[in-house]
Amino acid sequence: MTDLTRLPEGLVAPLDDGGGSHLFGMRLPAVRLASTAGGEVDLSQLAGLAVLYAYPMTGRPGAPLPGGWDEIPGARGCTPQTCGFRDHFADLKALGVSHVFGISTQTTAYQREAAERLHLPFPLLSDSHGELAEMLELPTFDVDGDTLLKRLTLVARDGEIEKVFYPVFPPDRNAADVVDYLEGLARP
Repeated sequence: MTDLTRLPEGLVAPLDDGGGSHLFGMRLPAVRLASTAGGEVDLSQLAGLAVLYAYPMTGRPGAPLPGGWDEIPGARGCTPQTCGFRDHFADLKALGVSHVFGISTQTTAYQREAAERLHLPFPLLSDSHGELAEMLELPTFDVDGDTLLKRLTLVARDGEIEKVFYPVFPPDRNAADVVDYLEGLARP
């Protein structure tokens, strides 16, 4: 059985295709995404410091991953990335982060299983209709007939994107990289 919490050896790092370069300075759009915490979140209304990480999809224990998943640069690692944000959640809060969200194109019902299994202290948001991806022109890829988000992380302050991590590799290091960035801002 595949261990979703660990990255296999020899994963190919994604190349920077420029898919995130246009995001710096943009405002988070007025889009309401369903939340695993219930209800919807309007990204344009997020006050304070927000960290939003986009990921392709979380796997489920015992369920097969899409064909060739480990060979798609940047695809593998959604669970380790998410666990990193879970494990660094207190650090992010201590650095002034008001909101942490994981975002994928999976349905809220699918995401809820992962949020509960991984004991996440923050909600996952569903862009299952691709509205956010379209409004921000987020980088995507297709596999097995599904359009998935490429892995990237946005840091926004009062709705304006001030930092873009793209491409993200290795994904299990992403949360620590965000903490390092925010600590750098806090230094005099």
